[in-house]
Amino acid sequence: MRITLVKKVLADGEDCGKCKDVQQRLERGGYLDRIDRVLVADERNPSSSGWMVAAQYGVETAPFFVVRHDDGREQVFTVFMSFLHEILEGRGPAPADDPEVLAELAARNDLDHL
Repeated sequence: MRITLVKKVLADGEDCGKCKDVQQRLERGGYLDRIDRVLVADERNPSSSGWMVAAQYGVETAPFFVVRHDDGREQVFTVFMSFLHEILEGRGPAPADDPEVLAELAARNDLDHL
């Protein structure tokens, strides 16, 4: 399995707020070493790798994860808690009524649009 994190960097050079939050959650949970590469959608560079990957998968929010499974199958996760449950914790898809997932979805207005 290969995991790619795509995050957004704002015009001032700072990571977007949600990207900072997800990065901190990955660090606190000890999951950062499971991320194989980090691509940046840089507002100062519209041809940066993060923008190209976002366009390829039709994603309009950051951060997001692309998971390439050993069998070649790819999954895109735009909700961190779903990615955490299904991929990092290996618990399979998070139930739709999982309070953490619902809270994450409710907070989606905090996601930065690419």
